[in-house]
Amino acid sequence: MKKITTAVSLSLMLAGAQAGATAEQSCGLCARSVVINSALASCFLEQYPQLESRSTATVAINLENCEEERGVVAALKGPSAAGAAQPSRKFFLSLSQLVCLKRKLEDPGMVLDPSAQIDLGDC
Repeated sequence: MKKITTAVSLSLMLAGAQAGATAEQSCGLCARSVVINSALASCFLEQYPQLESRSTATVAINLENCEEERGVVAALKGPSAAGAAQPSRKFFLSLSQLVCLKRKLEDPGMVLDPSAQIDLGDC
């Protein structure tokens, strides 16, 4: 009887894991990439513990209230910033993308200024 219970428990665990993977693959609202700079990345990393603790398969990220400029007068943008994309301030991520974005932002080789587009397709 114990073998049957163990087999049933294992089957239920595998079914749950497959359902979770399917839910993350079918996230139609989730971002495929995000544009972020160092100030927004810091803000995201500060919010990460609360975001990670969500019990839903999709997490809404809102960086609207994050501070980007600390001075009274905004710094002049260099010539390379002319074609830079505007940072993503609101987007949805799956839990695996959330962890992946954190890992990519913590990479010491990542250059985030003036902004960087981070591909989340391989997450």
